[in-house]
Amino acid sequence: MKIARRTFLLGAPALLADCNTTRSGGGLPSLFDPTYAAMYGEIRDGSVVIPALDLSAIDSQFLRRQVAFTGRYAPGTVVVDPYERFAYFVMGSGRAMRYGVGVGRTEAFNFRGDANIARKAAWPGWTPTPNMIRREPQRYGPWAGGMPGGITNPLGARALYLYRGGQDTYYRLHGTNEPYTIGTMVSSGCVRFLNHDIIDLYERVSVGARAVVLSSRRAFTA
Repeated sequence: MKIARRTFLLGAPALLADCNTTRSGGGLPSLFDPTYAAMYGEIRDGSVVIPALDLSAIDSQFLRRQVAFTGRYAPGTVVVDPYERFAYFVMGSGRAMRYGVGVGRTEAFNFRGDANIARKAAWPGWTPTPNMIRREPQRYGPWAGGMPGGITNPLGARALYLYRGGQDTYYRLHGTNEPYTIGTMVSSGCVRFLNHDIIDLYERVSVGARAVVLSSRRAFTA
């Protein structure tokens, strides 16, 4: 699916549209940095338009950036740290691409441990689980038969499906139509990304790749 990007900052160089930068000294990106304005600008993704993000509504530490990485995971692995609300795509050579994420509203909701990304989907459909319907029947009951993919779908622009031992865990890494929830504990257990970021991760990760959701704050160093 072809993606066309248009920066909403006049005069930002076109070459910045797919640029990922590293900030020396670990400093946070400026909200006025044209690189980030371009990175999170409007995207035309097939027939769907993803609006430019209001960066002032998102804590800048949760914007996508390349970082130093000293974890023990092989290149191509996705590592989710639900405690710090970050996900990492391990690139090798001591580097990783880091994304801000939203996680389960309580620790009990969150998946933990190893899985594999068994499949990927663009603009996926969504069906709430029976547990979700039981907990919040008024909210989720109307969608018991499923919701088609699109800009209002809770899974957003892309979804990566976590399987363990060949079985669907019913946990996903996915986009969101609620960008203000990134960096918070609000989901029903799946890991949500900004739509712009899940598209970036979708293009990087391979079907069959390892995914790890940490079960301890001490299990990882980046």
